[in-house]
Amino acid sequence: QVQLVESGGGLVQAGGSLRLSCAASGRSFSTWAMGWFRQAPGKERELVATISWSDGRTDYADSVKGRFTISGDDAKSTVYLQMNSLKPEDTAVYYCKANVRVYGLRTAEYFYWGQGTQVTVSS
Repeated sequence: QVQLVESGGGLVQAGGSLRLSCAASGRSFSTWAMGWFRQAPGKERELVATISWSDGRTDYADSVKGRFTISGDDAKSTVYLQMNSLKPEDTAVYYCKANVRVYGLRTAEYFYWGQGTQVTVSS
């Protein structure tokens, strides 16, 4: 299996910043894309940002453009999310997601999710 571990969540005041990290670990695998999703109470999980290692393309939800920046290190299977100018509506559990290629008798691709990290923004 491949495990994803997030860190960096916490409680901040509106206008503050946080930096989330996510690292994938395991054996005989590589990631070709990673990203961040979030889910607030009573709402569906939504895309925040993604990055593809092959071409470096990034994609952001309209609600976070200009405030959040996604980056990462393909060699280390690690992705970051720099969050600036945080708003109360950004409060949610943030989940890391990885598109993983696993090498074995039946090399295959899978999606893996992290356990989530809480981000709370006070007004």
